[in-house]
Amino acid sequence: MNAKKVYRLYRALGLQLRNKTPKRRVKAKLREDRAPAVRPNNVWAMDFVHDQLATGRKLRILTVVDTFSRFSPVIDARFSYRGEDVVATLDRTCRKVGYPKTIRVDNGSEFVSRDMDLWAYQRGVTLGFSRPGKPTDNAFIEAFNSKLRSECVNTHWFLSLEDACEKLDRWRRHYNEERPHSAIGNIPPIMLANPTGATSPPDPGQAENSRPERSKVG
Repeated sequence: MNAKKVYRLYRALGLQLRNKTPKRRVKAKLREDRAPAVRPNNVWAMDFVHDQLATGRKLRILTVVDTFSRFSPVIDARFSYRGEDVVATLDRTCRKVGYPKTIRVDNGSEFVSRDMDLWAYQRGVTLGFSRPGKPTDNAFIEAFNSKLRSECVNTHWFLSLEDACEKLDRWRRHYNEERPHSAIGNIPPIMLANPTGATSPPDPGQAENSRPERSKVG
């Protein structure tokens, strides 16, 4: 039986390639298994935004948003991001706001790394991977990143990493605490994420992360 006949039978029977689940310690959920979030910290979405300083040095900005409340627990900028850096940022953030049940991510090397896999396994977090080439599988973070880019990244010059972290965190606090969102009843995300009304604390780790990175600049 040659390849042409196999392909003809394959098409006639309407067969499709099976979605393979990556061999990880945690379950990698397929797109059709996803259910909408029903409470805060149920499902987070995470991705990167790329930009640069006024000097031309590249920046990578890790963005995270809660898909139920639209609350953003962290926006963290660095010159480079590896899997262990993502783990450090998530662990620092989760100690303040709690651990999510699921985090939706794409198949970037930082998210499929051994460090990320081990962290998720130890914390009981499920990594929900998008299908390759399907950004709509993680539509919440795509919409969030679009707002961040149009309202903050594209409207500011970042003079240094510390300056970028300060401006990004200022935008995040405005987004969380003052800006009403029609998808959640025209209230700010903080009202769903924290009904007591407490404001979102600044991220003390951002300044710490920026100091060693800035020392690399000549």
